[in-house]
Amino acid sequence: MRKNASERDAALPRSLGIGAIWLLTVNGMVGAGIFGLPGGAAKLAGGFSPVVFALCAVLILPVLLCFAELASRFRSSGGPALYATEAFGPFMGFQAGWLFYVARAIAFSANSVLMVDSIGYFWPAAAEGAMRTLLLASICGGLALVNVVGTVQAVRSLSVLTALKFAVLVGLVAVGLAFAGDGALRQVALSPMPDGSLDAAIVLVIYAYVGFEQAVVPAGEARDPARDMPRGLLLGLAVVAVLYVLIQMVSLAVLPDIAASATPLLDVAATLMGPLGASLLMLGVLASVGGNLAGTMFATPRLSYSLGLDGRLPLWFARVNPRFSTPANSIVFFAALSFAMATFGSFLWLATASVLTRLLLYILTCAAVPALRRRHAGRSGFALPLGPLFPALGIVACAWLLLNVNREAMLLTAAFVLAGSGLYALQRWRTR
Repeated sequence: MRKNASERDAALPRSLGIGAIWLLTVNGMVGAGIFGLPGGAAKLAGGFSPVVFALCAVLILPVLLCFAELASRFRSSGGPALYATEAFGPFMGFQAGWLFYVARAIAFSANSVLMVDSIGYFWPAAAEGAMRTLLLASICGGLALVNVVGTVQAVRSLSVLTALKFAVLVGLVAVGLAFAGDGALRQVALSPMPDGSLDAAIVLVIYAYVGFEQAVVPAGEARDPARDMPRGLLLGLAVVAVLYVLIQMVSLAVLPDIAASATPLLDVAATLMGPLGASLLMLGVLASVGGNLAGTMFATPRLSYSLGLDGRLPLWFARVNPRFSTPANSIVFFAALSFAMATFGSFLWLATASVLTRLLLYILTCAAVPALRRRHAGRSGFALPLGPLFPALGIVACAWLLLNVNREAMLLTAAFVLAGSGLYALQRWRTR
């Protein structure tokens, strides 16, 4: 049974302000990747790698602006699934939601395993046997419980993890700049390497900026999406871009052979502060992955909740807990699915597939902007200037990135699309 916008607004409390949107944005982007990317970026682009981080922020900006405009015009949860439904119909909307949901669920499982493996760095028994299973259950179950109990509690836990993560990363930058002085700036080259590896460097680094889209999914709980969604998204991108550029500059200055390092930031921290620095950096890894997990657990179940409201998933997913006013069924299902995948599988193979999935979602969202702009011309919200320019730039940027996706990722994504089509057909048959 499909519910209208007013029923959606009444079902969940509107408690998210610009601070919560910003938290979801930065935690979607800053996960485990930045702790390993400086080495690969330096290997491909050398001293030009800090500029690559800045270029990638510019490259992702048109896509983020398209999300900002659409998010400001809707007061319902769903994000990309909602936009694709309104612009291209229910089937495309379901596919957008399905692909986003699957990618986030498996990414959540992989990051849960990464967190347990990080704990195993100091406590080997934690990464094997029954203790591993118990820790995975504690991560999935604990985050689910926090989110079921209430939105405010979930945002508070996300705030703590974000503060800890940024304290470690900003502290690393501050100590590194004090250590290197103006040498950090001298490491930056203003021209790319002549061997043609710039494209590969951009493809590698751009994925440090994906994930911001999770912030638009719970728009049905935003107090003022027309104002807060664009501001939260843009502020998140600006803060993350500056942080990434400074981290890369410090890494090059402190560790000249960083291109050969498999654990670049860990080695930078150890060079600056010895074993204590390595331990603090590991704490940052745990907080960063934890913040990414907390943001995913908050945002992604709102997709299945939205699809349940629309009748494209069973109505069970759209039920709201009467005591806590949260989509408890969707939260518990997402936690159980993630726990099962984290316990019984390895998810490294998903990395390239999730890239293709996100790019397809980005293209769909950018393409939806012109159609929905005309349809919602009288609705208040953030409007991009220069007509179709920014949606076109976003599509061109994503299309260029698609050229660098391998064949295996395309086949796997095609399998996901076919599976989603089967689920959609089954639900339509059951509805009839």
